[in-house]
Order: sequence, then structure tokens, then C-alpha cells
Amino acid sequence: MFYSKKNSKIAIEVYNDRNRKGHSMKEIKIAYLGGGSKQWARVFMNDLTLSADLMGEIALYDIDKESALINQAIGQRFNKNPDARTTWNYVVYDHIEDALKKADFVVISILPGTFTEMNSDVHTPEKYGIYQSVGDTTGPGGVLRAMRTVPIFAYFAEVIRKWAPRAWVINFTNPMSICVKTLYDVYPEIKAFGCCHEVFHTQDFLCKVLLETKNISVSREQIYTDVAGINHFTWISEAKYQDIDILQLLDAFIDRYYETGYNEKGDANEYQTNCFAYANRVKMDLYKKYRVLGAAGDRHLVEFVNNSWYLSSPAMVNDWKFALTKVDFRQARQLERIAESKLMAMGKKEVKLEKSTEEAVELMKAILGLTAKISNVNLPNYGQIEGFPLGAIVESNALFTHDTVKPVMTKPLPLAVKNLVLRNLLNQENVYEAIKERNLEKIYLSLKNDPLCSNVNDDEIRKMFVEMIRHTRGYLEQYFAIDDFLAR
Repeated sequence: MFYSKKNSKIAIEVYNDRNRKGHSMKEIKIAYLGGGSKQWARVFMNDLTLSADLMGEIALYDIDKESALINQAIGQRFNKNPDARTTWNYVVYDHIEDALKKADFVVISILPGTFTEMNSDVHTPEKYGIYQSVGDTTGPGGVLRAMRTVPIFAYFAEVIRKWAPRAWVINFTNPMSICVKTLYDVYPEIKAFGCCHEVFHTQDFLCKVLLETKNISVSREQIYTDVAGINHFTWISEAKYQDIDILQLLDAFIDRYYETGYNEKGDANEYQTNCFAYANRVKMDLYKKYRVLGAAGDRHLVEFVNNSWYLSSPAMVNDWKFALTKVDFRQARQLERIAESKLMAMGKKEVKLEKSTEEAVELMKAILGLTAKISNVNLPNYGQIEGFPLGAIVESNALFTHDTVKPVMTKPLPLAVKNLVLRNLLNQENVYEAIKERNLEKIYLSLKNDPLCSNVNDDEIRKMFVEMIRHTRGYLEQYFAIDDFLAR
């Protein structure tokens, strides 16, 4: 069964009205796989500490136990913060099965490989004229990352089936679509979904459009957007605040800001000093072409279209006012986070509590029956996006209520946009099947069809693929017959 936009709103109003009189605190267990995470774990623990109606155990499991112990210490400091609205019991486990036992929720947030492998993912293709602004979802970098990730997620699915079969599983790891695909393929009855905040930023952008054109100030939670596509290549075909069609305001807004760009968070030129920033020029350009709005950051959107559009050179990247995220920057930032985490764990740095913009805790509360909510998530396509393959992982809105996540039917995308999305979706499906079969030749054929490889000849693509495999073979040779492929 699918929900329409109208029925979803009615369900939320009825559900929240029924719960308005109050409810008792829920005691739960959350198993965090990747519990030594340097970023997401801290954000998640922060939001949980500010949730007055939840309590229980957070089971931290990580192959890097020292990092998990640091997060345990930070969590205990969160508990003692005067702004804490609840407390949690943080437990570090040596064995994944112990972390999973009796879990109500399983959160997955891991880095498949190290920055050495990521450096090859992102920068080796540059030798062949292929530039990647992120390199963790699609393109050559996304393919190699998927090759390292799928076997890990297949293992996660198996242990979840054995030790936490009824738990809800929330994935934050990229490549999102292929991670969620693996979970459902190995354990079809799993209750899993993938969370990504890219759509939130686009909703913030639309709020700024409303402010700039109508002088109406609202938060993103006050607007409704129809979302359809695949992770990091989603599209908004409807955006409304009350009876105002925000997409109808875009032409005037784009006329004003197309050349200069517009950053909903501040300076349009921030991309020059912050490689995660962008000026939304790509988003505006795509809207001018297709009349629907790309609902991810420009850094992600550009990786799903032919590289000649926005990514043919660093100079072109600069013209479109976004940045290439260099791995040495990521590594330096990671070292800063590790140092900061250690200081926080030892009590030498203040631990602050401030609600983040993430929604994972709100979605958990809806699943627990404390509220109801609509949000964009990654799920198998049960028909919520018409014309896309059933079972493929798609991103759309879903209605979250007690122990239920039901997709909301999307509006049809324009045919041209549908074709853009389908090219990438089918390629992701092929990459997954090839990894599952441990078929390197089939992976190579998928890479040839990737939009970012559109201007590179077959010989160069194969040479690049071989080089990238060699750089990351320590993570691959237990799964793939690498020497046989290299000998061809």
C-alpha cells in the first residue's frame, strides 16, 4: 500500500493529535555499527541526549575499539551536561553479535577502507581527465568504494538476520543505494532504510527563494516537497508553502542570481575557501533545462551527468562555483576531529548540546509510535516511483508511523529527467550484481557506461580501472580474482 501526499498529511494529523496528551518514556537499545565514527556518532548521540522521551543503551561496535571507547567517554559527558534531557548507557562491545542482541535499532555508519584508498578513488581518475567533486557514490570512485563496501554490508545483513531480525536498520554509509540494496538482497525481510540530508539543504534553498521573492520567512519543516530519484540525484517536482507554489517563483529568483550564484547558508563565493560549499548555479541551470529542481548539493548532482557538462576541468568547476573535495583536506579534517574527540573524552574540551538538522532521532520516535512524520528516505522501489525497476533502491518521501515506513507515491518526473536518473540507477544495479558475482569484467563494463567516463576511450578506462584496483587490492583480493583479471 502507498500513501498519497493528501493521505499522508491526514495520517500525521490524526496520529499526532492522538498522542498530544503525552506518553511514557521509551527504553530502547541501539546498536551502532561503526561506533567509533568521528562525525555521525557524535551528532547522533547529541540529538539522542536532547530527546526527552527516549532512554536506554547505545551499543558501540567498531573494529577500531579505541575510537569506540572515545565516543563512549564523550557520550558519558553528554549525560552530565546540564542541558541533557535524558541519559544513555554507552557500552562498547568486542563482538558484533553482543552489540546486536535485543537491539531495537541498528545504525550503520562506517568508512570502507582508509584515506589511502579514498585518495585513489578520487584522484587516480584525474590522470585520465576524470574529475570527481565527491567520489563516494557514483563515477570511478563510487564503483571502487562499492567494491569494498558490498562484502561488508552482506556480512552485516547476515548477522542482523541472526541476532537482531526485528530491529529497524538505519544506514548513513555511502554509496547509499548500493549499501541498502545489499541489505535487502541478502536479508529480504530486513526493515532498513537509508538517511541522507542532501534534500534538507535544497529545502533550505527553497525557503530562501520564498523569502527573497515573497518576503515570507519559514523553516524547511513548514514546506512540502515531492521528492523522486536516487540518492544524491533526487529531484523536486513540487514545492509548496500553504497555497504558494514555490517552484513558480524560481524563474524570477534565477534571473537575479544565476550568474552570481546563491548560497542558502551565506556567501555565494564560500566555495573558494570551503570545498563543501557551493553557489547552487548547477541546481539553477538544471532547473532552467528541465523545469524540476535537483534536490542535492551541486557537488553531488554534477557527478551523475556527462563530465562535459560541469566537470571537464578545474576551471569549469570554478566557473560553476563549486569545488573538488581533495582527500588530503578530508584527512586533515579527520585528524582535527580525532584530536578534538580525545580532548572532549578527557574533559579538556567543553561538550555542548545543540539540536542538529538531522532527522534520524525523529524517525526513530515515529517508528516507536511517539509521533508521525514524512521524510525522504532510501528504500526499495515498491512502485512509489512509477516506471523505475521494482526492487531498485530509490529515494522518495515516506510516511513514518508506529513500526511502519510506507513510501509516498511521487509525481512523474519529466521524461528527460527520468532518463537521466534511469541511466545511473541501472548502472548501480549492474555494479551491484557484478560485485555480488565477483565479476571484475562486468564491473569494468559498468564503469564504461558511467556518465563521468563519457569522454574517455575504452583503453584508458580499463587502464584506469586496473590502476585503481592495484591501489586498493588489499581490501579486494579476498573477494575478487584480481590476478586473473590483470593477466587479461
